[in-house]
Amino acid sequence: MTSQKTGSAEGRETAAWAPRLLGVGGIVLRYSLVLFLVLFGALKWTSKEAHDIESWVVNSPFISWVHHLFGVQGGSEFIGVIELTIGAMIAARRWSPRTSALGSLGAAVMFLTTLSFLFTTPDVGDAEGFLMKDLTLFGAALWTAGEALSAAGEDDAGSHLSRSHRSGAQPAVL
Repeated sequence: MTSQKTGSAEGRETAAWAPRLLGVGGIVLRYSLVLFLVLFGALKWTSKEAHDIESWVVNSPFISWVHHLFGVQGGSEFIGVIELTIGAMIAARRWSPRTSALGSLGAAVMFLTTLSFLFTTPDVGDAEGFLMKDLTLFGAALWTAGEALSAAGEDDAGSHLSRSHRSGAQPAVL
């Protein structure tokens, strides 16, 4: 009997860590995604980065128009603006979960596009490993989108409850 009590107490102690780890892990995941987008977005203004991504862009059926419209450096900077904007949107989670969710969904589309370079760029070579990280980033973007949408729904429910309370109506049971 004593071992059962000890086991259940240990289980409760272990379970108590889960919300903390989920919270810290979510913060690290979201803001490392933001950091990644901001750093790589800012790099797009360098000549080296513009030339490094050129073969991916020109061979992509999805974004080759960027190269044709803006050229090598202009196209790189255009992509940089998109990355910086998406990063800022994801970072806005505290103030606007919906904006953050849209940014995360934009990031997911962006990472799918960069993963497509594995199939659209002839002789992708050594860049294959670099591009494969985008699979993990795609997952991070989907998770942060889901979490932000969940928070936006809670905000909507909370504002509905507070409006109902002010009007004297009974709040709905959620």
